[in-house]
Order: sequence, then C-alpha cells, then structure tokens
Amino acid sequence: MAAARMDDVSILYLDDEEHNLVAFRAAFRRHFKVYTTASAREAVKLLRQHQIPIVITDQRMPEMMGVQFLEAIIPEFPDTIRMILTGFSDVEAIIKAINHGRVYRYITKPWDENELLMVLHGAADLVRLQMKNRQLLGELQQKVQDQARIMRLFEKYVPAHVLEDVLGDADADGPDLFRGESRIVSVLMSDIRDFTRRASRMDARDVVALLNEYFSLMTDCVRRHHGTVNKFLGDGLLAVFGAPVSHLENQENAVLCALDMVEALDGFNTRYGPGFDPLKIGIGINTGEVVVGHVGSADRVEYTVIGDAVNVASRIEGLTHGHDNAIFVSQSTYDVIEELVEAKNCGRFQIRGKDEPISIYQIVGRRL
Repeated sequence: MAAARMDDVSILYLDDEEHNLVAFRAAFRRHFKVYTTASAREAVKLLRQHQIPIVITDQRMPEMMGVQFLEAIIPEFPDTIRMILTGFSDVEAIIKAINHGRVYRYITKPWDENELLMVLHGAADLVRLQMKNRQLLGELQQKVQDQARIMRLFEKYVPAHVLEDVLGDADADGPDLFRGESRIVSVLMSDIRDFTRRASRMDARDVVALLNEYFSLMTDCVRRHHGTVNKFLGDGLLAVFGAPVSHLENQENAVLCALDMVEALDGFNTRYGPGFDPLKIGIGINTGEVVVGHVGSADRVEYTVIGDAVNVASRIEGLTHGHDNAIFVSQSTYDVIEELVEAKNCGRFQIRGKDEPISIYQIVGRRL
C-alpha cells in the first residue's frame, strides 16, 4: 500500500516479545519514526526524552498490563494517543481499556499491515489536528493578551466607561457613534500658575516629566472622587463629574476632589524639597447642562463635553488668577454643597458670554 511519508510523527511500541518489536519496526519505519521497547520503565524514559505523540502497547506483559501502563502515563503525558495491540480479546478488558486507559483504538493480533497502517495514519492526522489546535489556541491567547494590552493603553486616552460603551455597541462604527447626550454635570477646570514662564527656564524633557508626575497625582484625585479626566489642556486639566457615569453626589465629588487636589499638591511640592519653586494652581467648578458624546471624523474620534457650563467653568478658573491654590465655584454648585464646606462669598462677577453676573464662592475647606 503506497502512502505519504509521515516520519514527522513518532510512535512508541511497547511489547515484551522481541519478534513483535522487530516486525513492527520493519513494517512501519518507512512511514513513521518508530521507537520500540520491551520495558514499561524504558518506555517512560523514551517518552521523557523524545516527543512521542502515539503510544501502542501489548496488553499482557510481565511488569503490568497494557491498560495499567496507559493509565500510569496519563498524568505526565495526557495528550498522547493510546492504542492497545494484543491477541487478548476479552470484552471486559476492552471496556476497561477505553474507560481507564483512554484508548484511541483496540487492535487484535496478528495485525493486518495495511489495516494497521490506516489506523496509524488516522492517529497521525489526529496528532496534527491537536498540534494545530494548540497552535491556534496559543495564537488566540496571545491575541487576547494583545487586546488586553491595547485596552489598557486606550484607557489612558479614553475613559474606561466610554471604551466599554463603544465596544459594546454593535453600531459603534456607524453614524450613531456621534450621537450626543444631554446631562447635568459638574465641570472642574484647573490650571498651573505661571507655568509658561517656568517652562521657558527648563529643559523640555524636564517639563514633560514634571507635568506627567503632576497630572498623575491630579488624575488619581479625580478618579478617587468618581470623576473622569476629559482633557489635558497644556498645563490645564478638564474633569467631569456626572459623565459618562453619574453619581448622586456629582457636585460634592467635584468640590471634594478640588480640596484633595490642593492637599495633594502640597505633598508634591514638599517632595521636591528646598530650592524647588512650588507649583500653585487655580480651580474653577461649575454645574450645568452639557452635551456629552463623541466628536470628530471617521478617522479620529474624541469623547468630549460641550456646552455653556464648560465655558463658565473655564471663566471661573480664570477668576482665580492672583489667588494661589484657590477653588472658586458657581452658585449652581455651591447651593448643593454649602453645608459640606467652609466658603467665602466673593460677590457677583460678569462672566464673558453671560448676560447677567453670577455669584462666585471660594471654598476654604471642609466643615468639621
């Protein structure tokens, strides 16, 4: 019987009769890489030394029955394809071989060379299928790991809730991606005082390193108070409380976050030690209705907040200039948190873009 060469697949044949081993080698060594032995212990050594995916054993042997041998090697070699080649035709032994030894085929002696070769070819095909499946599984696991790494990377640019929402939307690549949603949120704007002047006296790499450390600290504060950093604006930061996920205490969270940011900044400046010109910031907070959603083009999309409430928060932050580490909030924010904090009424200010002046309060600290 002509057959394609399959010597990339190895077979181990265990039999206590030497003439059977000789006959097996002579019949199948042209088709497979064949290992033979009369000892079960030697068979285990061969399995450990070589990659042998197919194991064939005689049933009746002096050391142990063939089924016992196949049972014994399962823990160490669980993926091997196991066959029994024997003249012992007891039905109970066949059942035990299948149930306990996980036997692929039970073949009786004397074997027919052509029939046995067909069985071995089938086993070799199964080996290749298993190898291919393992390869595909490995590739799948690698892709899952790559996907997880990409997700972690994207979460640095896009809030995790937004990313999950987009990935969970079957139409996320269609026009619905750009739909907007009206929400009432608290918007926090912060800015480092005189950072342009400071940066002009520093090496560019030192500027980036300082900003990265500062923003890491501020971002931790925002996350701790259930907010989302929406943008870094040079040395400024825009955070939103109430989108993409809202809490009942959006105003409280925004103000407590601001107090936390000022306190964290004190520790930041202290760590830099003597000679370091301390960073000082200003924070403005406003509460109002905005439109949140994805803005951009087919090639680049950004999750953002748009609306008058954002502009007012920016104008309020501008009022803090001349007040180091000051937190100014609008009336709409103060009305909700006045019992939570100590505050000073700064009066009414005309905000660019607003017809009427608005009341501004400076947050001094938490109420005890």
